[in-house]
Amino acid sequence: MRLLTFAIALSFAHGCLDDTNANSDDMAVIDTDGAANTDDASVTGEAGPDVTVDPDDGVDPPPKDDGGPPDTGGIDPDALVPPDMAVFVPDPDAALPDPDAAVDERLFSFFVTSLEAIRELSGSEDGFGGDFGGLEGADEICQTIAEGVGMGHKTWRAFLSVVEGPDGEPAHAIDRIGGGPWYDANERLVAENLEGLSGDRPDGDRQSVMDLPTEHGVPVSSYGDAHDVPTGSDRDGRLARNDRESTCNDWTSSEAIGQNQIMCGHSFPRRAATGRGANWVSDHPLRGCTPGVNLLQNGPGRGDCIGCSGGYGALYCFALAL
Repeated sequence: MRLLTFAIALSFAHGCLDDTNANSDDMAVIDTDGAANTDDASVTGEAGPDVTVDPDDGVDPPPKDDGGPPDTGGIDPDALVPPDMAVFVPDPDAALPDPDAAVDERLFSFFVTSLEAIRELSGSEDGFGGDFGGLEGADEICQTIAEGVGMGHKTWRAFLSVVEGPDGEPAHAIDRIGGGPWYDANERLVAENLEGLSGDRPDGDRQSVMDLPTEHGVPVSSYGDAHDVPTGSDRDGRLARNDRESTCNDWTSSEAIGQNQIMCGHSFPRRAATGRGANWVSDHPLRGCTPGVNLLQNGPGRGDCIGCSGGYGALYCFALAL
């Protein structure tokens, strides 16, 4: 009986051993790098010699958890984290942004060109007269002055009308300045939009609009009787007369032309007894296009210069919205 039982046991063990050997062809082949090499997966990197697992060796039981770090089999666990799940760690040596290079985001977007700037850019104590270099040159004057006060990153336009614009047609000052809003150098509101520019005075902060300031935020009245600002425009900001003399030959002439034809506005009201003198765009004609400065209160003035009736040939400058 014992012999029969031993024979049966021996036969059963031999059968299991045959099954194990039969399945060994289906088992994965492990390369020396520890990566599984199967028919369904490719191995990257340089493969070492194949080693066939001996089924007689059995499978080791899992190691006991002793509280230490888990065994990763030589594989870097960080390498298993998908790139889009990796934690970003800033480079401590990376350069920080230069605070001085930040764009100045002040609301400043309107000014009257100062007497000092007009004299410096023209190279004359008498200023440019009516020759600003055309519309393009007048815009450049505004842009250059704005750069000098840290606002050169904005696009500036002179408030001037001409008989013949870039397309050969009249160009109207009101169409050149964007849609607002505009603020002076002190960040006080000048006008919220184009409609706000349509009255005798812009409808912004009274402290600003009753005495429009320069690029430095200084009221023009600080110079004296310097309120005349040429525009060549009517009260709607459009070309006042279809005559080149009325625009100093479209702002390219400082000759003795344009007497009593070039319309100007008032940077601050003249407060005349007649009630005239308040319109900032178009109040009265100037005496002519030649260079000249007059800061005295002497009525209509004398001579044929652009500043003879109280001014220095200043410009209104507006920034287009960013």
